Amino acid sequence: MFVIMADDSKRCQTMGDNERSERLLQIVVNICTYYKIILLLIVIILINTLTHNPNKDDNLKKIVINFDEVRAINNLSDSIKFKTISSQNRSQESLEEFESFIQWLKKSYQLVAANTSLQRLNDTLLFKWEGSNLNLKPILVTGHYDVVPVIPGTEESWDEPPYSGKVDSEFVWGRGALDDKSGVIGILEAVNHLIESGFKPVRTIYLSFGHDEEIGGVNGAAEVAKYLAEEGVQLEWSLDEGSFLLEGFIPGVDKYVAAINVAEKGSVTLQVVGKATGGHSSMPTRSSAVGHLSKALVALDENRMPGGLEGLSLAMFDEISKHMPFVYKMAFANRWVFGGLVDSYLSQAPATNAMLRTTTAPTMLSASVKTNVLPIEAIALVNFRIHPQNSVEDVFAHVRGLVENENVEVRALSYAGRPASQVSSWESEGYKVIESSVKEIFGDVIVAPGLMIAGSDTRHYGKVADNSYRFNPFPLSNKELAGFHGTNEKIRKQDFLDGIRAYIRIIEKGSST
Repeated sequence: MFVIMADDSKRCQTMGDNERSERLLQIVVNICTYYKIILLLIVIILINTLTHNPNKDDNLKKIVINFDEVRAINNLSDSIKFKTISSQNRSQESLEEFESFIQWLKKSYQLVAANTSLQRLNDTLLFKWEGSNLNLKPILVTGHYDVVPVIPGTEESWDEPPYSGKVDSEFVWGRGALDDKSGVIGILEAVNHLIESGFKPVRTIYLSFGHDEEIGGVNGAAEVAKYLAEEGVQLEWSLDEGSFLLEGFIPGVDKYVAAINVAEKGSVTLQVVGKATGGHSSMPTRSSAVGHLSKALVALDENRMPGGLEGLSLAMFDEISKHMPFVYKMAFANRWVFGGLVDSYLSQAPATNAMLRTTTAPTMLSASVKTNVLPIEAIALVNFRIHPQNSVEDVFAHVRGLVENENVEVRALSYAGRPASQVSSWESEGYKVIESSVKEIFGDVIVAPGLMIAGSDTRHYGKVADNSYRFNPFPLSNKELAGFHGTNEKIRKQDFLDGIRAYIRIIEKGSST
């Protein structure tokens, strides 16, 4: 019996040693498997990063285009001297300035006028340069010549008078130098050059120059779109103002980024209203209209509408990221690992955050009519710029679900808002014409589809176009970008002239195929 027990004890000890060995072996196998997985992930991440590179345009070479540069600069300068200022109240505009500008334009571009037909829709001008093949859908190239006012009292802050059109050794100064008389004059100079050189378009070209873009284009671009629709004209594509060749737009990227905007955001403004009983300020209640409104605005600020890097935004940053430093490129090329970090990083800066989501911006506040009166209602106007992934209804649902209760009401203004535009194709022939033209003039630049976060007349033109693009082919630094609707608006002479070259190439190529 004791012998048997001893044998069992040895057997158990032997089994215990075997089990421990198996456990140790399993641990070693698990560790090896873990490191193999980690190594495999690292290899995949590195391969994705190293292959995340831009396509080379081996067939595209920079071209040289010569034209009358002095005339172009002088015409831009002269155009700025006309105070074609848009106002919500048309009676406050100087209608003589608009008429004088139109007559000046016809006189300055007699060759364009002689080779086109002109349809005037209010103060908006629509030129038609007929092509030789009427079976092809036309294209439209457009800009606007109205400008925003200079903020009263800031005139002395300008280095040069805002309507002087001053030309110095580097810049052309004045309201409209960027937005958008440079576009109008650039297009006209391009067409004038092509006519002088004997170019004949195959595809019909329309040129539209709006007079009220800054106040919505209702009497200008909208009338052009209506006229074209009535004439049975469906455009192959249109090109309007939009983004520029931006310098310093993306940290770590030292090339110009030409974002050809294929869509633009919509807009809606809501009233968020805090409500209370009111009364005398000497006997304030525990809850007030202002307090309720404040909590609602904080909730809106802390709970932005969801968004992220997908669709159009993904296409844009996917292309731009191919030119970024290694670490950034690695993050964008491996969003399956770093997607959360990428979205968080892009959400930090206002410009890139606006590309990812519908934005929320409280802009105006009102409450009591007197310092010692508690308001019955405290009202905030909150403006939302609607991403193509959302609708006006989505915005209402988000805001009401977040803040509406017995003390807070969400109201629509008298207008329903404007949805985001359709997203145009960045695989189309029109997009490729703009892309290749820009590279032929400016060389090694980054071209990517983009989203216009403001508005343009294309909201109207897009109704009669298969695809619509928004892009000004002028280089621009962040410093100069600050002149938009602000102080010291100006454009570099050389950048303006190179932009004309890009317009020449866009119109030439776009109307030849």
